Amino acid sequence: MSAPKTRVFPIACWVLALVAFAQITIGGLALAARFESSREVRIVEKEVQKIVAVEVPAKRAEGHEAAVVARPPVPAVPPVVVAPDPTPIVAPKIEDPVAGRLVAEARKARVAGDMMAAIVKLEESLKQSPEDPSVHYELGLVHETMGVYDKAAAHYEKVFQMGVSGAGALYELAGAKLRDGFEQPADFLGKLALGRVRIFKDTRVEDGQRVVLTIPVPKDPGAEIDIGEIEVSCLVFNRTSKGQLIEAHKSWSVTEWPALPIDWAGGEEPLRVTYTIPANDSQTDHLFGEEKYYGQIVSLHYKEEVLDVQAWPRDLAARAGKSPSLPGEQQAPAFDQLPPDFNPDAPLLPTPEVPLIDSLPPLPTR
Repeated sequence: MSAPKTRVFPIACWVLALVAFAQITIGGLALAARFESSREVRIVEKEVQKIVAVEVPAKRAEGHEAAVVARPPVPAVPPVVVAPDPTPIVAPKIEDPVAGRLVAEARKARVAGDMMAAIVKLEESLKQSPEDPSVHYELGLVHETMGVYDKAAAHYEKVFQMGVSGAGALYELAGAKLRDGFEQPADFLGKLALGRVRIFKDTRVEDGQRVVLTIPVPKDPGAEIDIGEIEVSCLVFNRTSKGQLIEAHKSWSVTEWPALPIDWAGGEEPLRVTYTIPANDSQTDHLFGEEKYYGQIVSLHYKEEVLDVQAWPRDLAARAGKSPSLPGEQQAPAFDQLPPDFNPDAPLLPTPEVPLIDSLPPLPTR
């Protein structure tokens, strides 16, 4: 009995060893199979949504078919808000029609130089609209033009007290008048003057005579000048063969500013006067004497006040009975001959290179 028991134990050990070996073998095969499967390339298919444009038949208003492509919705862009332009400030309209008509007539009278008619019409309009800013401002302009500055300031002050809401654009204009004061014509003495007159005698004219005067008007660069208030007068005088001094006909002279616009870009502006003496028959010359150009008196006015006077010859003003309003040194003009190719209809005269003269030309014998 002991012999069979001793054989059972070894057999059990061998069975356990075989089971363990089998498990190890199975585990190794499983690992090898897993390793091989990991080396295989796998393809995975996924579904992706794609937007496809589809042509949808549509009908136009005329009944013809047209292809319409359906597009994905576009997000709406908010509209750009543009700020409106500011409303310009203007002078308020005169409510009373009678006062408006009187103010319009007064402005025409003021521009024409009839200040008394302008004041009469404005006084009537003031009765119709005593608080209208346009009436008071126009009264201020008329009194300022006449030199009655205290009354002008009172009307400007009335407009200024109304403010922007009551006077509109006239508020700023009245404030500028009160702030800057009123310009006096005497304030422009030395700021606006006459330069040396250049005299061109066209010797090519066979019948009659032609003289071209170039009158420079220099200005101080810092002075502010109202072009509409400038007036340059040129009185031309002839002398007959009998020794008489005669003021020439105004219709014989043509005055113009050849260099426009008048901005004093070069420091001065030239004024051109073309003076022509028509030819007379021998009988008229025998009776009245042959007339020839003798000289001129040039006066510069600003706001109806004389700023400068130039006479040539220098004693012409006294001999003609027109003494200059401003005494002082008179500039001798420059006498130049016209070049052969001079065109009297050209806008500007060429600058000759003939030196100025300081001596008076000999007077014709009486």
